[in-house]
Amino acid sequence: MELGCFSLSLAVKDIEASKEFYEKLGFKVFAGDLTQKWLIMKNGALNIGLFQGMFDRNMITFNPGWSNDAEELEVFTDVCEIQQNLMDSGVEIKNGSEEDSSGPASFMIFDPDGNPILFDQHI
Repeated sequence: MELGCFSLSLAVKDIEASKEFYEKLGFKVFAGDLTQKWLIMKNGALNIGLFQGMFDRNMITFNPGWSNDAEELEVFTDVCEIQQNLMDSGVEIKNGSEEDSSGPASFMIFDPDGNPILFDQHI
């Protein structure tokens, strides 16, 4: 099962301060809108998202259909197929997509320690 682009989505208190901090670590703004208080930053193949006021806590994010450079992949596992595979394995789905749909769509799961994992397909 191909999960797509991997990133950490960070719930930040001050997006300007967070942007400046991660720039010191070599990350560069790749996408987003500072005025809307969200940025995607890259350092090589590493991706982080900075989100002020959008999420309660940090989470792992997968973007099916995207490469690590947010380029559309020709072949990928659709988010609804991933959701169904996880449901069939007994994983509880939060805010899932309709079973018979295909992307764009999203859903969330939680690992055994309560860490949120977002699957967010844009195509």
